[in-house]
Amino acid sequence: MPETTITETDQRRRTEQVLDVREDFETAEGMIPGAVHIPMGQLNERVGELDANRPVIVVCRSGNRSAQVADALNAAGYTADTMAGGMSAWQGAGLPTA
Repeated sequence: MPETTITETDQRRRTEQVLDVREDFETAEGMIPGAVHIPMGQLNERVGELDANRPVIVVCRSGNRSAQVADALNAAGYTADTMAGGMSAWQGAGLPTA
């Protein structure tokens, strides 16, 4: 499964889609600015909210859920990467949150 670093995600987020698959209580602690929030359990019903013509970077807390979602999106015809380290790494590096 393709993986991207937090530094690469920070550069790519302006032109690509960032999908946060964490639960509501987790995103309350902050999200990557501009990210789309679709909890993992709602993805099947809400996948149409993503643009199939633009790459997707999938984010969760640590990288486990996002890897599963990226695999599923790739299997469905999307181009998707998982962000290594998840939001724990993003926030630990002091990168911006909204």
